[in-house]
Amino acid sequence: MLTSPADALGALFGAEPDGGERAAGPRWNICPTQAVAAVRLGADGARVLSALRWGFIARWQTRADGAPPLINARAETIARKPAFREAARARRCLIPASGFYEWQPPSLSGGRGKVAHLIAPADGSLIAFAGVWELWRGPGGAAIPACAIVTAAAGPAMARLHHREPVRIAPEHWGLWLGEAGHGAVTLMRASQDGVYASHPVSPRINGNAPDDALLAAEWRPEDGPPPEPEGAAQGRLI
Repeated sequence: MLTSPADALGALFGAEPDGGERAAGPRWNICPTQAVAAVRLGADGARVLSALRWGFIARWQTRADGAPPLINARAETIARKPAFREAARARRCLIPASGFYEWQPPSLSGGRGKVAHLIAPADGSLIAFAGVWELWRGPGGAAIPACAIVTAAAGPAMARLHHREPVRIAPEHWGLWLGEAGHGAVTLMRASQDGVYASHPVSPRINGNAPDDALLAAEWRPEDGPPPEPEGAAQGRLI
């Protein structure tokens, strides 16, 4: 989920737009293979706001859709996994988000099935996920810049919802992750501290082909009654 517009992202990260404006917010349900806004270093070493396909494509793939997209890269193996190791050394990026969704498995939800939760910074700030990116070139000359989000074993606060969590890079470490401030980015690939995030359950509408609207992020529990629907959503629906 990303609610910030491109100009706000550019100002926050000190990045010039390079196509990233088309992937900026407001967006309430960003899905794999869609474009995401990302901050990376351009050829001249300056920060640029780009649009990257969420779903890494390994260099040896002959088709962009020839295998399931690699949307996540595990921190524990990123430096040695062939698909990611070169990007982890030389092509790291920051992926802004206002929040993200996680599905609590039945084993943790008290038998209620998989329950979707929105997880967002408790102080209302923006998240910068650790990412890696690659420019995939297909046999027909197609060039697709794509990325994956780095994940780590969940910390105590997140473990009640899921066993993994995306790596968050704090503002004071953005330069280190991007490669502007020397070596040591590996030390940043860890779970967030307790208290960074707040979470609440959301409507199961997030699981379907729902309109991309703010109601997807609204707090909702089954005892609240039918999930909220955007105004006019019932019009034209096949029943």
